Amino acid sequence: MSDDQQSDDAPESPDSTPERDQPEGRDKEKEKEKGKEKGGSEEKDGKEEKDDSERDDKENERALAAERFKEYTRAPFAEEQGEDGPTDLAAASRTRRATRMLFESGRDLTSVDRSFISSAHFGDIFLGTDARLRLRSGPVPADELRRLRRVHVVPDGYVRLRNALRARRLLVLGAAPGTGRTSTALSLLDEVTADASEGTDGEPAAGSPVRRVDPDGGVRQLAGQLGTGDEFPRRTGYLLELSLTRPGVLPPDEMDLDELATALARCESFAVLVVTVGSAAGPLLAGRYGMICPPAPTQELLTTRLRERLEERLEGQVAAAPEDGAGVEQLLARAKELAQREEVVEAVGLKDLRPAEAELLASLLAGRLLGDLSQQELLAGCRSLAADQAQEWFAGVDRTLAARVRKGERDGEGSAERPGTAALFHPVAFRIALAVLGGASHSAVSSAAHLLTWELSVQCDPDQTPARPLFCDDPEADLALSRAESITGEVEVAGAGVPARLIWYRGGALPSAVLAELWERHFPVRAPVVRWLRLLADDQRPQVWVRAAVAAGELCVRDFDHGFAELVRPLAEGTAHRRLFAATMMDQAAGHPSHRKTVRKLIEDWSRSPTWTLRSTAAAALGYGNCADTTGDALDALARIGVRDDGEQSLRAAAAFNVVRLLALPDSAQAPKVLRRMADWTQHKREAHQTLGLAAAIWLAETRVDKLLIDEPEPSLGERGDWPLALALADTRPELALPIADLLWTALNTARSKDVAMDALERMLRTAVRKDGTEWTRPGLAALLPALAAEETDRRRLDWLLRRMMNDPDDPFPDVRARSLWWLAVNQRTRSGQEERSHG
Repeated sequence: MSDDQQSDDAPESPDSTPERDQPEGRDKEKEKEKGKEKGGSEEKDGKEEKDDSERDDKENERALAAERFKEYTRAPFAEEQGEDGPTDLAAASRTRRATRMLFESGRDLTSVDRSFISSAHFGDIFLGTDARLRLRSGPVPADELRRLRRVHVVPDGYVRLRNALRARRLLVLGAAPGTGRTSTALSLLDEVTADASEGTDGEPAAGSPVRRVDPDGGVRQLAGQLGTGDEFPRRTGYLLELSLTRPGVLPPDEMDLDELATALARCESFAVLVVTVGSAAGPLLAGRYGMICPPAPTQELLTTRLRERLEERLEGQVAAAPEDGAGVEQLLARAKELAQREEVVEAVGLKDLRPAEAELLASLLAGRLLGDLSQQELLAGCRSLAADQAQEWFAGVDRTLAARVRKGERDGEGSAERPGTAALFHPVAFRIALAVLGGASHSAVSSAAHLLTWELSVQCDPDQTPARPLFCDDPEADLALSRAESITGEVEVAGAGVPARLIWYRGGALPSAVLAELWERHFPVRAPVVRWLRLLADDQRPQVWVRAAVAAGELCVRDFDHGFAELVRPLAEGTAHRRLFAATMMDQAAGHPSHRKTVRKLIEDWSRSPTWTLRSTAAAALGYGNCADTTGDALDALARIGVRDDGEQSLRAAAAFNVVRLLALPDSAQAPKVLRRMADWTQHKREAHQTLGLAAAIWLAETRVDKLLIDEPEPSLGERGDWPLALALADTRPELALPIADLLWTALNTARSKDVAMDALERMLRTAVRKDGTEWTRPGLAALLPALAAEETDRRRLDWLLRRMMNDPDDPFPDVRARSLWWLAVNQRTRSGQEERSHG
């Protein structure tokens, strides 16, 4: 495009080769032109003109074919949503990549390293619940207090807790179960009672200075009995572990606490009330006696437990010492190094250890160093930590509700009232929602948790309408009770990133452990969880539905028969969004070698199914690249789906789009095969195959790399996420520029696809430079345009298009950029010749 070629007038249609009803490649076109030149002299000079009515009919047919072709290039997953609400595939792609990290190697739910480990025996190390370690009621044994003084690791703020207890004699200590709150409470009581006894002239109380009190009697009853008899002696520390989440239990109010504090002062005693953080304990912890108990530092906790274990094993046991004669300090250093190895850290899968977990890990490390355990036994024991936590979270959650029903039946009251069902299930529902939606916004997880709370409550008690207070949620308590953390990040809304508060488990092992525990050990909960997952499948937010689909695929791996019947098949026959959800589930299951063959057989059958919804789901699954044995098999199946004509036009668009998805897979050797197959389709004798190839060529030019909904594109493509795929491939793999250009040339020179192809080419040209003037896809255009404008007629068409863009009244294309793109397209000889003519 030289300067004297530019005009402010609106451009006319380019003088190009005649339009063809059937696509032909450039090589065939050249042969055809040569044939015309050879036989032109032999043709008769005069030809009868066609009848006007026949010419009009042909033009109408072309217009109808062109309009029909546009349907094949529209969003394949949005037919039920309308054009105003298409699926955000770019956000969905990024969400899927982030979510699959939670269920990758080492977290395979089909392995035995995380399931059913309620107890195990490795060498002479017993893992599980030991009744001898359970704290007993009544006086705390003296040997337990002595061990506590020796190994207890104080949390941050311990001195502040101790000062508050000394000053008020009563402390309400809030923390999540298992964080060492009881040990901290016992340590506080042991210290303050010892100091109080030393500061008085009277005789100290006989027996243990610290006692446990059954919390069922309540705070008022304890206040009335302090200092009366041997059961509640003076100068004693009392520990009460209150359960405020049980149905019918009311927390003590401030007046009850004041009364207890007065009674404690009267008998020179102290008391610590241990409560679980949450909405029920909120008023207690916000009052004058309430304080939060932070967890002990993980590394210090593990070091202390390791030292204790090694000293116990080496003391007086020369035979048990290692061959190199290393002492405790040397073994301790080696144990720390072993604990920091990547495979051990991954097997543990927890960012923070709780006291019981640190004790178990210390035993495992000590056993490995002293030769009692093999490396595999060590790793298996480490993997049991997250499984044990999940089992503890779910064990007997609704046992108290069942007990109230049995009591009502015994008393002849019929169906007993079951208050607080929703409040009881909410922490469990939040943990499940977090396992499924980890990494989503806190609001999305919380909202999903409330939906699941409803489903669990209805399943447990279908005769009652679940009721939950509206203003009693405690986000901080949700985090503490679920071992979660919240960070500031971004979520995508309508293609734009907005700040959000994201939430994760503090440990990569917990999501898999929670799902395994849920699906394998608690069969009655499957029905409400399935209903809940179906609700999430209808959520239009990628941060929700993609994560739910990946997690649902993992659940299917645990029990494919149940998952297929209850989730995959019903969703595969639903709306477009549900079909995409089902396809994502199938791809996730295909990522497991144990299920890959089954999934591929199902997708193969669905690609031949008479039910169009199943074929649509199969097309989406094939685009992921895991649901067929080879890329050729995937293309064969997509061709079957795309060319079948039963009135469902959207399947041709879905097939073409998923063909293009295969071009961006990490296996770069497959891209030339896909392009060759697309070219073969455009030259096929059947019109259906031709249309499929042309539609795929348009998708290749239109689709951005980050909208392909694949796990990990080829690395160089991933760096060009906002590029059209055709330009990204042409830039990163120059050998593909010519076959891509041939496909686009064919689309531009075929009557039914030329309008759509011309619009696609214009959009690609406009991506050369960003709005701020920085380079965007110009390198890709530099690789593609010379191959696309190799002939004079092609250059005339490009010239016409650039002039049309420059004269666009709504979005005029800058002249400088148009000239720059023109010189990218023409070769050096043409450029030099035009420059000579312009200066001649």
